[in-house]
Amino acid sequence: MGQKRNSKNTRHKIYLAAYKEFSLFGFAGARVDRIADLAKINKRMIYHYYGNKEKLFSSVLISAYNNIRKAEQNLVLDELPPKQALEKLVDFTWDYYLKNPEFISLVNSANLHKGRHLINNSDELINLHSGHVNIVEKILKRGELSGDFRVNISPVQLCISIAALGYYYLTNRFTGRILFNKNFMDKKALNVRGEFNKEIIMKMVQA
Repeated sequence: MGQKRNSKNTRHKIYLAAYKEFSLFGFAGARVDRIADLAKINKRMIYHYYGNKEKLFSSVLISAYNNIRKAEQNLVLDELPPKQALEKLVDFTWDYYLKNPEFISLVNSANLHKGRHLINNSDELINLHSGHVNIVEKILKRGELSGDFRVNISPVQLCISIAALGYYYLTNRFTGRILFNKNFMDKKALNVRGEFNKEIIMKMVQA
């Protein structure tokens, strides 16, 4: 039992250190030596538990997606009227991005490498994301029945739009600051953007 607990603790320390390293430097810039130093373990333990840097990055990515989907499931959207449920989901997505900028960084890095670190775990990710799409699909169906939403809206396209409205704003905050002469991360600007995201989504689905 003690050996299993030590193994779990070691893996967790590696994961936390790797999450920070990959978030800061991306896959290409991350260094196993720094991860080992941050976790305060021998570098060989990383290879023992995760095999190599690519598998470690993949594990961190899967966990990052797991975290957002688990948090989403705790919203209990089925208990809300469809319009309120969708608004809450849009708010949640925006707030999650703001509170977890590491998630955005990890997804950026994964896309820079054309998603190759997720291919071997595609089944797990598809199952995770299917749950996300199902949540949106249920809200849409309830909205159709209540007359609040128009019919035949694609839940997949709506999921993409909800994510994109917040994701694009945050990933382009530095260039946007220059191009629009505006501090994208000012508290007031973030609040305005959050409300705008919600307004756009609700107009997209309204009957």
